[in-house]
Amino acid sequence: MKLLILIRGAWFDLLTAVQFLTRLRMPTVPYEQDSLLRSVKFFPIVGLLIGSGSLLLYVALAPHLPLPIVGLLVVVYLIAITGCIHEDGLADSADGFGGGWERERVLAIMRDSRIGTYGATALALSLLARVLLIASLPRPQVGPYLIAAPVLSRWTTLPLSFYLPPARDRNEDQIDGQGARIARLTTPTSLIIGSLLTLVIVSALLRARAIAPLLISLGVTLGTSLYYRHRIGGITGDCFGATSQLAEIAVYLCGVWA
Repeated sequence: MKLLILIRGAWFDLLTAVQFLTRLRMPTVPYEQDSLLRSVKFFPIVGLLIGSGSLLLYVALAPHLPLPIVGLLVVVYLIAITGCIHEDGLADSADGFGGGWERERVLAIMRDSRIGTYGATALALSLLARVLLIASLPRPQVGPYLIAAPVLSRWTTLPLSFYLPPARDRNEDQIDGQGARIARLTTPTSLIIGSLLTLVIVSALLRARAIAPLLISLGVTLGTSLYYRHRIGGITGDCFGATSQLAEIAVYLCGVWA
């Protein structure tokens, strides 16, 4: 009986993770206040699902279209399935950190729904980088890297939300969105489970080549976390999206470099 309860709870947590990170329609999940918090351990699994879709699209299109066009369509798929949640975070973070010096000013700019010069530039560079890197991946390594990149980029949320406090008051974050509501609330158990899932998936996909993507994702997470703490004293929902985008690009770069 207890096993069935655990399985049912894990299933609900997975559905919550999919609902939060994608636009996919999922069965209705009973609402609980800590549902999102419990679901973070399954963020890498959502990355696995997203990456598998990328691979299927690539395999279907690559024999018929030039690789730059295939790369573009894969990126369009990634944007569509996630509802631009990470792209929005990257653009807002770039506007905030690029346009503000004082902590309060940075947070105010990040809250503004309008996109500025820094945000537009960061978004354009992110899209261009992903299209070019996906198109440049060596054919034998396309599958592993198309899946590993979304897995590792979603994993970055776990250590960030475990170590960093919210940059704003939690009541303010409830108004702006749910992302930063997990800041400093992710449990050690969720961090360990999510990290082990990530390690198993990426190691199975890349084998000996897994070391570089794992290290570079860790480096991006550590570097951005130190920067966020220094500039705004914590993290916001937009910061999660920005780090996720940077980690995804870095993993693709590992594949092209190799």
